[in-house]
Amino acid sequence: MNKKEEFKNFVSTRPELVNYVKNKEHTWQDFYEIYDMYGDNDSVWSKYQDVSPVSDERAAPLNELTNLVKGININNVQKYINNAQKAINVIQELTTKSPVGKTPISPIKTPRPITKFFGD
Repeated sequence: MNKKEEFKNFVSTRPELVNYVKNKEHTWQDFYEIYDMYGDNDSVWSKYQDVSPVSDERAAPLNELTNLVKGININNVQKYINNAQKAINVIQELTTKSPVGKTPISPIKTPRPITKFFGD
């Protein structure tokens, strides 16, 4: 068996290494180099045995939400809210029938009597 296959078998016996790769603390290349230098029966691997696998299913959505909130730029959110508020105000002004403090667009005209002509 070649060294790569031996490493795969070694990793299958130590599932806690997967958590280090998922958390981006180490890469598979790092672990392979350690395995290549020290082998599988060394005290080097003892510090990686203490990690308990992440089994709390409730922690994953909370971590995703935390990462999402960290990526939000508050200034951009405030700018978008202000723009939306301005747009709502414009729509309200356009849809109201009689704006406060303004004269109507067309004044009410009284009909002309039938007996009146153009020159009269």
